[in-house]
Amino acid sequence: MNQQKSYHTAEADKGHLYLVPTPIGNLEDMTFRAVRILQEADVILAEDTRQTRKLCTHFEIPGPLDSYHEHNKEQKEEKVLGYLKEGKTVALVSDAGTPLVSDPGQELVSSCVRAGFSVIPLPGANAAVTALIASGLAGGPFYFYGFLPRKNKEKAEILDKLSYVDGPVIFYESPYRIGKTVEDIEKQWGDREAALARELTKRHEEIFRGTLTTIREALEKEPVKGECCLIVQGTGKAPVEEQAWWQALDPAEHVKSYIKEGMSSKEAIKQAAKDREVPKREVYSAFHELD
Repeated sequence: MNQQKSYHTAEADKGHLYLVPTPIGNLEDMTFRAVRILQEADVILAEDTRQTRKLCTHFEIPGPLDSYHEHNKEQKEEKVLGYLKEGKTVALVSDAGTPLVSDPGQELVSSCVRAGFSVIPLPGANAAVTALIASGLAGGPFYFYGFLPRKNKEKAEILDKLSYVDGPVIFYESPYRIGKTVEDIEKQWGDREAALARELTKRHEEIFRGTLTTIREALEKEPVKGECCLIVQGTGKAPVEEQAWWQALDPAEHVKSYIKEGMSSKEAIKQAAKDREVPKREVYSAFHELD
């Protein structure tokens, strides 16, 4: 077990990795603490240093920037661990929102934890939760998925697994694919209550509330711009499990059915016990009426 005491005095001289959320649109959503941590950080890791530099310029954050993204995360890991071993403070940010929510960073956090360094999360902006609380579908459990696969077969498999989730399901999607995604979910799940939020916290923020059908029809009339967050109501129904062919049979009948197929009694008893996930002697006794 790994126990972290983030603000214990014994940890003061060690390196720390801070996970710092950034605004998803409105710069006023940057917290005072986030600004301070970035100002004090020895190194700021950013997905796109050009994007983060604009944020740093606005808030007068001088810290040096270093790139950390999906394509270089393995090479940068040792470099970051080196910073922490030197006692430096490292801050990880994403282009917008909270790090590790559909953004790279999981491997880095795991490596830092294994190496004994504190990983300190800051609360802040997040598109999924922001969209959810305005959707009209919030108030209990929810499931965040993020971006669905682009390939139709993989997408269908994921939607099949999510179709029985009890609670709203949250997806991220680009404006170029949102229409097709809504259509695919509607075809596979039926017409459920849903909400679509775009350009959250920005001047052109817009939230569509209704059903998958009404949202699809609205998108067909007028495509949207900006990153989208789709909330779809869960079904709350458990999947119907197919009954095994032998479940209506007692153990003796189960064994006899295998014998009719050509198995020896020994083989049939062994297979029936395996099907039922019970000890072989239990099926043997039932078949030979030894109870």
